[in-house]
Amino acid sequence: MNAYRAPWWLPGGNLQTIWPALVARRTRGPSPQYRRERWATPDGDFLDVDWHVAQPAAQDAERPLLVLFHGLEGSSRSHYAEAFADVAARHGMAFAVPHFRGCSGELNLAPRAYHSGDHEEIGWILRRMREHHAGPLLAVGVSLGGNALLRWAGEHGEAASRSVAAVASVCSPLDLAAGGHAIGQGFNRLVYTTMFLRSMKPKALRKWAQHPGLFDREALLAARDLYEFDNVFTAPLHGFRGTDDYWARASAKPHLGSIRIPALALNARNDPFVPAASLPLQGQVGRQVTLWQPGQGGHVGFPAGRWPGQVWEMPEAVTAWLRSAAGLGSSA
Repeated sequence: MNAYRAPWWLPGGNLQTIWPALVARRTRGPSPQYRRERWATPDGDFLDVDWHVAQPAAQDAERPLLVLFHGLEGSSRSHYAEAFADVAARHGMAFAVPHFRGCSGELNLAPRAYHSGDHEEIGWILRRMREHHAGPLLAVGVSLGGNALLRWAGEHGEAASRSVAAVASVCSPLDLAAGGHAIGQGFNRLVYTTMFLRSMKPKALRKWAQHPGLFDREALLAARDLYEFDNVFTAPLHGFRGTDDYWARASAKPHLGSIRIPALALNARNDPFVPAASLPLQGQVGRQVTLWQPGQGGHVGFPAGRWPGQVWEMPEAVTAWLRSAAGLGSSA
């Protein structure tokens, strides 16, 4: 993907972000069908895992399993998740999307949600996947999910290999402060911030109704960007002193040098959410970390082909890299 170039008719990072999410084709055939499992968490809550129904269930335990951690307010129906599901099936792989708490369509029970550095949750999910799956296990995280995944890999070093053979992040804001400030300005604030808050605020208010007094409701209603939202909701609910503390401690970038398993970090340099100047350099990462930083692609876009375009070229490249890093070859 380092040599990736967007179609001539989709210039610029914003078009390469918005068009793929709304218009471009996600799969070569029908939309993926999922089988949902509900897992009880150690703290008395639950999370929902969607399994791609592409092969008989009896075969799943032995095949390579690709686990996808979605982005902010994403799900198994996000355009990138459906594209990865299609690609995984074509490689003969099982595929699963664990939903972060509150993202599966039903509000979770505990007085917490999810956040960009939720490496404890990532670790618990991957350990459970490992315990119940006999075949090779690979993981990819998109945007927020990718930062949390690499944060986990850095936190656990060589021990991470007990759960997964290789990991990848796609368009992740590895420096959360840089990404947070970028999305809060200009066009980004007008379009992307508005879009996220339109989903996040009502969900937070339902959480307040579930646990009255959990946070300052009036301050949340007044929040106009993600910095203010995180300061009122995300940070205090997850043990951080405030947004600055959250962004600093949850960022994966300072921990990339501690990763000891094969890891890929893919970031387009024209991503509207992730400033190119904030991306890691090769000297800042561990020897097993590969950096792909093409000039184009937008935020989780990477459209390809003729109009209206398709978005499976990026999942093909990332899945092929993961398989190769895990010693599985290019196909099943």
